[in-house]
Amino acid sequence: MVHGGAGLLKQADDPRVAAALLEGIRAALEHGRGILARGGSAVDTVEACAAHLEDDPLFNAGRGSALNEDGRVELDAGIMDGRTLAAGAIAAVRGVANPIRLARRVMDDGEHVLLAGDGALRFAQRCGILTSPEAYFITGERLRELQRARVRGRRVPEQPRTEDPFPQGTIGAIARDQHGHLAAATSTGGTVNKRLGRVGDSPIVGAGVYADNATCAISATGHGEDLLRSLIAGSIAAAIEFRGLEAATAVEYGIARLGTKFAGQGGVICVDAHGRCAAGTTTPRMIHGWIEHGGDAACAL
Repeated sequence: MVHGGAGLLKQADDPRVAAALLEGIRAALEHGRGILARGGSAVDTVEACAAHLEDDPLFNAGRGSALNEDGRVELDAGIMDGRTLAAGAIAAVRGVANPIRLARRVMDDGEHVLLAGDGALRFAQRCGILTSPEAYFITGERLRELQRARVRGRRVPEQPRTEDPFPQGTIGAIARDQHGHLAAATSTGGTVNKRLGRVGDSPIVGAGVYADNATCAISATGHGEDLLRSLIAGSIAAAIEFRGLEAATAVEYGIARLGTKFAGQGGVICVDAHGRCAAGTTTPRMIHGWIEHGGDAACAL
């Protein structure tokens, strides 16, 4: 399964944009299908699918990410291997075209789970991961979104969310391979006009990303602060482990909890240990797609 964000997603009201978004999701799904068909691991598959979406400027990750208050891109990403429970993540990193690949290197290195800012960039340089110029990441649409956000001003917690905080999503991928191993990856540019150094849910194990062979693989998307407070991914995995739920029922439980207890905006994709796919969101839209048990690819918006 893959996703490309959740929210009002007003840009998808344009049929041409909607078609392009769905085609991007479908292409990522088929890319992942090919890797799994060749015997690739779940963790290799989710890394490759996430990187594929990071390269697509339509999505809020890698190239085409949201701009912060300084008009710059700061990137977050996390990956987890359900076979070993190893995880790696990076936060508030600049200049890395595929942050999910850097998160994978953090995981494989094994010393730490999360590196941020200059330290993550130093690690990238040590690993031989090349950086890209600022201009690579910035698109005209993201500049216009930042200008609109600056006009609206910052939202304080007591204000209702009457407008989409463009863009509100992330990208993510989850997979179960031929050996029954699970993995999850999530990557984002964060929210538009965010404060310098803000970190959302995407790189946080149990919030934006989680994988455990015994339960499920999950990638979350939406308003990061809500997903952090609710520990959305961890709560769904716990429902499977301790209440014996399957993917669809556990996602229903987690989304209901997010919406009622936390008044949260967001969604998840989930594959359980038996390869059953499920998705849910509290928002009007979530761009996502799935291939269940090797069947046809399906996409929804």
